[in-house]
Amino acid sequence: MSASKQIAETLKKEYKEEKGAYDFKAIKRERLIQFRKAERAVVRLEKPTNLPRARALGYKAKKGFIVVRVRVRRGSGAHRRPRAARRPKRMGTKKLTRNISIQRIAELRASKRYPNCEVLNSYWVGEDGKYKYYEVILVEPNVPEIQADKDINWICSNKHRGRAERGLTSAAKKARKNRKKKKRK
Repeated sequence: MSASKQIAETLKKEYKEEKGAYDFKAIKRERLIQFRKAERAVVRLEKPTNLPRARALGYKAKKGFIVVRVRVRRGSGAHRRPRAARRPKRMGTKKLTRNISIQRIAELRASKRYPNCEVLNSYWVGEDGKYKYYEVILVEPNVPEIQADKDINWICSNKHRGRAERGLTSAAKKARKNRKKKKRK
């Protein structure tokens, strides 16, 4: 079994919270406390927290790839209550959601923080009572190693500039319900 598969199996146990050699619940709790203590909402990381997930989404441990953890608020956002001229039912403060997913908000923030990079993909890392945390994989198209890599050099093309802003990432397409469905037999 490859190292990546072993890590994936270990992380599956973590999310299922099975009993084993590690106290995953305590590790996860400590990790979330560290996430909450970070001063900035967008933090650059040395390596991904969930390596198999990052690799599945296209991450490679080479020059030009950047992993960023983004903290985003939970919930549907602030909705102002109208001051007058409505009955309470029509005030429009309950059961309202934005047309943009929280994961996409995280991708947009990462893209804004690193304007010379393009968002490749993102994945969920954790959440507590106040925030959700996503890791966003960014690629710098001007790096020679990226331009030489046949698997990822498609992102160097000008038509992929501003992917996150134009809703071309996986999370954005999912939120727009614009993904192709597999045909059932």
